[in-house]
Amino acid sequence: MLFSSIPGLQETKERLIQAINNNHLAHALLFHGPEGAANLKMALALATYVNCEDKGAEDACGVCSSCQKMAKLVHPDLSFTFPVPGSLIKEDDDKNRKVDILAPWREFVLTRPYSSLQDWIYHNGFEKKQLNISKAAAKQIIQTVSLKSFEGGYKTILVWMPELMHTSAANALLKVLEEPPEKTLFLMVAHQPEQLLTTILSRTQKVLVRAFSDEEVKEHLINEGLCSREGALQVAPLANGNMREAYRLVDQVIDENTAKFRDWMRICFTLDINSIMSLAEGFQGADKEGQKALFLTGLNILRESLLKRSQLEELMRTAPADREFVENFSLKALTEEKILNIYRLLNTAHYHLERNANAKILFADLSFDMAKVLRKKETA
Repeated sequence: MLFSSIPGLQETKERLIQAINNNHLAHALLFHGPEGAANLKMALALATYVNCEDKGAEDACGVCSSCQKMAKLVHPDLSFTFPVPGSLIKEDDDKNRKVDILAPWREFVLTRPYSSLQDWIYHNGFEKKQLNISKAAAKQIIQTVSLKSFEGGYKTILVWMPELMHTSAANALLKVLEEPPEKTLFLMVAHQPEQLLTTILSRTQKVLVRAFSDEEVKEHLINEGLCSREGALQVAPLANGNMREAYRLVDQVIDENTAKFRDWMRICFTLDINSIMSLAEGFQGADKEGQKALFLTGLNILRESLLKRSQLEELMRTAPADREFVENFSLKALTEEKILNIYRLLNTAHYHLERNANAKILFADLSFDMAKVLRKKETA
């Protein structure tokens, strides 16, 4: 995995490469950032770069033997530790069982590098199991770093989601984190570093991987052929820097959601009860990501409406094709108070949808609540 495979984030890439060139790279790094950031990809790109046989000024070569193995995540000096159900790997497990989980892990990382812990759980059918990084896994790490490098370069231990490390596992790693063998790299990839033990945090150098900019998301989606330029213009602001969310939104045909939201608002304003219940039925029939995408589209339109009313058009991110609706919606149908009230209703509904509220009831209640706001007459 190369630095060039990560869209943007040039400042983080340059800082890491400079640390390597100046021999200032810490032996234990903690990559952290928001959901959908390039935490994992950045750590893997660094692991690729340090062992590249013909590294350049800005990236690994991508063609040497080491880079080829890293591209498939099968380099013998790269080890992974990640959360699994406690019953899956025990201290007396044989090697075959330990290797079995690596195949789905490699597939997961290579195909879904911006994914979350929840995605990992769904990927393996772990929904009803408690995941953690056990003391047995920590012992395996200690055993691994005690061995010599197979190819004479850096021995790299990548720990994904270290915040799920059992306390006994974390304590077992303290000494090796503080005084690792020569040319050993610990790369920890976290989304919630505040949940780590202070003793672990104090032994790592922090690398903040920021969220992507709208431009970085847009260009990535276009360059990878994931959607049209028009679609990317709509997806980027809705994703809000979260590449995982951008991928999901691309699959939901965002272009249609602006029209859906527009029609929904008109039905709420006219208080057409039959149409509201029909929409609620259709909403229940959509998958959860599609339901969330509609709410996110609405939240984005309301944000753009506030910017329009505040005469801050230069900050608006709506695609040109939808600008007319946003302008009419904000100036003719709404007041600032109504925009804020509908925004709060949508945000609350999105929260409850995430927590598995009944979609039909939620949508119907939300529609009637929004109708009250939209139909409220302004007092002089």
